[in-house]
Amino acid sequence: MTPTDLTHIDTWLFDLDNTLYPAESGFMSGIEQRMTAYVMRVTGLPREDAYRLQKQYLADHGLTLIGMMRHHGVDPLEFHALFHDLSLEALAQDPEMLAAIARLPGRRLIFTNADDVHAERVLAHLGLSGLFEDVFHIGSAGYTPKPERAAFEAMNAAHGIAPASAAFFEDSERNLAPAADLGMTTVLVGPHAAASTAPFVHHRTHKLAPFLAGAQVKEAA
Repeated sequence: MTPTDLTHIDTWLFDLDNTLYPAESGFMSGIEQRMTAYVMRVTGLPREDAYRLQKQYLADHGLTLIGMMRHHGVDPLEFHALFHDLSLEALAQDPEMLAAIARLPGRRLIFTNADDVHAERVLAHLGLSGLFEDVFHIGSAGYTPKPERAAFEAMNAAHGIAPASAAFFEDSERNLAPAADLGMTTVLVGPHAAASTAPFVHHRTHKLAPFLAGAQVKEAA
């Protein structure tokens, strides 16, 4: 197989959850359960209806939180605090991932719809904290989430990113559309990546570490 040519990339953008660790870990199910319980508490809906509303807000607003803020006056800090003591036991450090990210030349950034506390907890647990220049989180974007184009424009402005030399790695297909539209190289990650036929997805991989390890990148100066 011919290695993927990423020699034009000098800025590496990574989503966090289900991208820097495998979706198969099941970690996100714990987040979903707490989120559903919170929606039940705020709305008074039974579990099934609360879960349905949670997913509807995700579809409509890019993030359940945004729907809860706009329609129920939820405080985002209170919402995010739900997950700050969540067990990280399901997540394991991956030496192959550490080595693959460490070899990438240029800047490495996290671009996540989570908040800063969650991102920092997960990165530290995975042993990845020292490999990234910054975390651009939902608060950094003024609570404008991916896949809204404004979130990408805010990140690009904050870090002086030239999209043509940036790659974005993400497990959510629709979050890659604005990245491609801006001129970034897009990589869909996860167990469903191979089935994607979206024209804005440039590369697809089930597992991130082998993809990064096998890609052609710029030689260090």
